[in-house]
Amino acid sequence: MSNNQTLRQRQAAATPRGVGVMAPFFIERALNAELWDVEGRRFIDFAGGIAVLNTGHCHPTVSAAVQKQLAAFTHSCYQVVPYESYIALAERINALTPGTHAKKTAFFSSGAEAVENAIKIARAATGRSAVIAFTGGFHGRTMMGMALTGKVAPYKVGFGPFPGEVYHAPFPQDLHGVSTEQSLQRLNELFKADVDPQRVAAIIFEPVQGEGGFYIAPPEWLRALRQLCDQHGILLIADEIQTGFARTGQWFAMQHYDVLPDLMTLAKSLAGGYPLSAVCGRAEIMDAPNPGGLGGTYAGNPLAIAAAHAVLDVIDAEQLNQRANQLGDRLKARLQTIASAVPQIAQIRGLGAMVAIELIDPATGEPDVAKTKAIQAHALAQGLILLSCGTYANVIRFLFPLTIEDTVFAEALDILEAALKGNTDAAT
Repeated sequence: MSNNQTLRQRQAAATPRGVGVMAPFFIERALNAELWDVEGRRFIDFAGGIAVLNTGHCHPTVSAAVQKQLAAFTHSCYQVVPYESYIALAERINALTPGTHAKKTAFFSSGAEAVENAIKIARAATGRSAVIAFTGGFHGRTMMGMALTGKVAPYKVGFGPFPGEVYHAPFPQDLHGVSTEQSLQRLNELFKADVDPQRVAAIIFEPVQGEGGFYIAPPEWLRALRQLCDQHGILLIADEIQTGFARTGQWFAMQHYDVLPDLMTLAKSLAGGYPLSAVCGRAEIMDAPNPGGLGGTYAGNPLAIAAAHAVLDVIDAEQLNQRANQLGDRLKARLQTIASAVPQIAQIRGLGAMVAIELIDPATGEPDVAKTKAIQAHALAQGLILLSCGTYANVIRFLFPLTIEDTVFAEALDILEAALKGNTDAAT
């Protein structure tokens, strides 16, 4: 039987170092918010496969749906021989996403693929080529995804040149001195110095930045973006790949705002761990590309489609939007209590269960990367998996399954408190 040490040796010999791996152990099985490694050690999963498992590991409803589909057929390529489940899921997404206008949805395999296709659709619909994104944003590891992403290391290092006519403006971050007004001013400066707004096809943003540090888009900023897009004929794309499917306490983060996007990109928790993504948007915009312009061999795979139907059923039946708000409130309340003893906690922020803490060295005012890494290491040693994020890697984000049991959640918060205070013994 393999153990973690021998598997790490095989990993180093067989797989490239460019595929960065956080955990020094290997998963053997999982259920809901818990997983066990090949040596039988148990961990509480506050990473959720990077926001993929809002409905938890191996949810029985999702597993049953996939098993049923597995017995029928596993692949035909939707563009060759279509199937009803794809259409039915598109109908459900069209109905669930914000706005009552006519919409259409196309399915793909990964979040980056959804972003690529959203840009293709925007360019086809507008006849324009330029795109504006924001600092700290993450939109994938494909060439266009990297070009849009507002963080160099580790995503862009050594991979350029990137596709042209991609521009960045600062995302509002009050903690770091970027106000809504300053962000909008810089955006308007782009139109003066770098790109004619009549050449801009789309502005793409995350309502809550994921990899960028869980910064929440201010409502007045989004209203200004919508007005700017309407003024210049630019399409507004909401990247909801990490924020979607109950994570923020709504089906989609854009439901917290009074602004409607033209296109939305979806993935991650859409299919409970099966590879599926989507672009949903205004029907007339989605119809802009010619037949054959969209698709992919595995796009809208029937097993993933079946999983997604089950995920939507679970979110509804188990009231996971309400659950996200309850868990998020519990977590933020606990963090507020802990913060009095941990001066490095500069900010606690989040919508619903999409919560993060940012760590700043109180003596220097600089991002405290060392403290962030120490917290992760202490928590992991006690069986709690945490992820960091942010431009300076000084933010800890919490992406536990929304189906987590109360007892397991309470256990995790105890471990988290001990890790934040630098006292691992308290959780043993």
